[in-house]
Amino acid sequence: MNAPNDVYTHGHSDAVLRSHRWRTAANSAAYLLPHLASGQRLLDVGCGPGTISAEFAGIVGAQGRVVGLDRSQSVIDEARRHAADAGVDNIDFVIGDVYALEFPDDTFDVVHAHQVLQHISDPVAALKEMRRVCKPGGLIAARDADYAAMTWFPTNDQMDRWLSVYRAVAFGNHAEPDAGRHLLSWALQAGFADVMASAGVWCYANTDDRAWWSSLWADRITISNLAHQAVAGGHATDDELQEIAAAWRHWGVQPDGWFTVLNGEILARA
Repeated sequence: MNAPNDVYTHGHSDAVLRSHRWRTAANSAAYLLPHLASGQRLLDVGCGPGTISAEFAGIVGAQGRVVGLDRSQSVIDEARRHAADAGVDNIDFVIGDVYALEFPDDTFDVVHAHQVLQHISDPVAALKEMRRVCKPGGLIAARDADYAAMTWFPTNDQMDRWLSVYRAVAFGNHAEPDAGRHLLSWALQAGFADVMASAGVWCYANTDDRAWWSSLWADRITISNLAHQAVAGGHATDDELQEIAAAWRHWGVQPDGWFTVLNGEILARA
């Protein structure tokens, strides 16, 4: 059977990569860190610009090895530059497909995927493939946002509209924007018997964080692949997207502005 031809809802514009570059092992993979050790081999699926991958490489040390995998050549190129600038040399970055990983069975001690499963149409198949390349007793770690569980203050109708537009575009791509709540179920469907589920949050509630987060989403909703898909799919007009962007910018300057992103997490034993 051919692998699904999935569409990445966000695309790889700078408005998207700005948020990816912000991610660190501490703010995006804390649930996994206690399980990492020197000498491990780790595969980072959907590694993006490599900020988390490079930190993993530092943890597994010179006796270990990290492979970062993404399907975008431009993103892989950026990840390689980041690792080189950081002086990380126990890491490789490759183009790949989560449904058909080009590694032998039982290659890695840990297989990690951050904000990946929400964007694909068959997350159960992806988890099975991640398990295939993981050594018996190793860990598959996944973390994904849950859009329907995101919440903010002050509320406004246009930000509610943002959420409905985003979810409509994602569903139109046969993806699951509320993936965080599904991770445990998907792991069980994939045949894992030993799964630990948890949750973590990102919270944007100070002046700098509000400015960064609101600017990022104002750009995403108007100039990223998300915007193009929203209009092409009939989910919103260009004028509506501009109104949503203005609402994001307005929220970003409110002194009591507060936004939380709920992330589901799983650690599944291979």
